[in-house]
Amino acid sequence: MSTDHIRNFAIIAHIDHGKSTLADRLLEMTHTVEMRDMRSQILDSNPIERERGITIKLAPVRMRYGTYILNLIDTPGHVDFTYEVSRSLAACEGAILVVDSTQGVQAQTLANLHLAQNNKLTIIPVVNKIDMPNANISLCVHALCDLGFNERDILLISAKTGQNVDTLLEKIIEFIPPPVATKDKPTRALVFSSQYDTHKGVVVFVRVVDGSIPFDSKINIQFLASQSIVAPVEIGYFMPRMVAGKSLETGEVGYIATGLKDGRMAKVGDTITVDRSAISDKR
Repeated sequence: MSTDHIRNFAIIAHIDHGKSTLADRLLEMTHTVEMRDMRSQILDSNPIERERGITIKLAPVRMRYGTYILNLIDTPGHVDFTYEVSRSLAACEGAILVVDSTQGVQAQTLANLHLAQNNKLTIIPVVNKIDMPNANISLCVHALCDLGFNERDILLISAKTGQNVDTLLEKIIEFIPPPVATKDKPTRALVFSSQYDTHKGVVVFVRVVDGSIPFDSKINIQFLASQSIVAPVEIGYFMPRMVAGKSLETGEVGYIATGLKDGRMAKVGDTITVDRSAISDKR
């Protein structure tokens, strides 16, 4: 697929401003998760997240909307997880900034906004919970305008009811730029998160910046910082569960199961490339 039809974005917000609920509606409206399988805060897999209603572990998910692939990287809203947010934003071209109409702009709203601006992301401002009886929409709109946004660009939504979330999907496609097409360059992928799987070892979450990573028995991958060289056990996408695929192309977000048992050999922030010497040796 052409990178013109890929959008990589995050949702950033203060805690409890409706970020996870908005992620739920996006999954529902793109039919990524069928209604019978939907549950509240579906991207929050950690039991503590679900109990307390906060997001701790970022969770990528790949959605199809018409001819487009939308890669959402959900982010923590709590002030203690700023590093998690920064890793997410490094893999994106855009961000949806969510403000709760009943609470207004908060400290963490500003902190996340500054992180997104520092990463030069295209930002879509959203006022959420407009269905609430105590919503103060005009105050939130004025506050966002004071932060430099144009009033006509601010979208009013209810993530809970789904009101105007379809319009937000269209705005994501229209305003967030696609990844730069660099398929012919040497392979370079950013590791922005990871988890450990008993059977697959360390599973790294990656955004392919340049080139591509095929799942091929003749090809190894190399972590540039740790110098680790491994043959991937599996490559695929988050939908939102891990689904194996044949390759990860330029601009795409997915995972690589490395088989490694030591997480220090596949650190977050490292860069992955294809080990060309291994290709030559195997051939």
